[in-house]
Amino acid sequence: MELPVKFIWSHDAFRVREDGPTHEPVEQEAQIRLMEKLKNHKGHNSMLVLRPADVCEATVAWKMAMENTSTPTGLIFSRQNITDLPSKGNRYEDALQAEKGAYIVESDENPDVVMVASGSEVSTLEEGAALLRADGVKVRIVSVPSEGLFRNQSKEYQESVIPTGSKIFGLTAGLPVNLEGLVGANGKIWGLESFGFSAPYKVLDEKLGFTGQNVYCLLYTSPSPRDSCASRMPSSACKKK
Repeated sequence: MELPVKFIWSHDAFRVREDGPTHEPVEQEAQIRLMEKLKNHKGHNSMLVLRPADVCEATVAWKMAMENTSTPTGLIFSRQNITDLPSKGNRYEDALQAEKGAYIVESDENPDVVMVASGSEVSTLEEGAALLRADGVKVRIVSVPSEGLFRNQSKEYQESVIPTGSKIFGLTAGLPVNLEGLVGANGKIWGLESFGFSAPYKVLDEKLGFTGQNVYCLLYTSPSPRDSCASRMPSSACKKK
């Protein structure tokens, strides 16, 4: 109906502490994001869905929601505290790139792996990237608050952010299907295929593998997405697991 309703989901994944597994909206992001793939009779996405990665992206997401007067908007927020993403200049100006659905947060020249996520998982990728870089792995981190909006951009822009043929790793605190369209069949996704558990969110992050250390281990020791890592011994970061 093209009504500019604003929907807010305040708990984006399993990190709802001791509220119990069935209170954890692990499956709901996938359901909501299906609306991005449904076109209305004007050929536009029937809904704008945004999952911001930090406070500046959240500010931009609200801006986009208020400016979107032609369709509903869904804002998917995180309950827990999130570390702001790095910036070489003005973080808000960087976050304005979210208006294209996805953008490069930071990148090494000729990256070995492109790491994609939305929401709080982007800062977890940053933690993993620091460990990977210490071992000589070059990385690119991409924040994707809206795949639907990203797919509306030019092919040239999409290619500049996630190049065809890249080794891609995706991290999602929801169902892996959230990132399958971005990662592709030859990439790797770390996500959840069931509800979580009742515990403090930091404990759950550790137990379920949503830490920078686990990101490092998955990429440093796996033949996919970075083939050359398979022949190298994992460092002490993985041995501590």
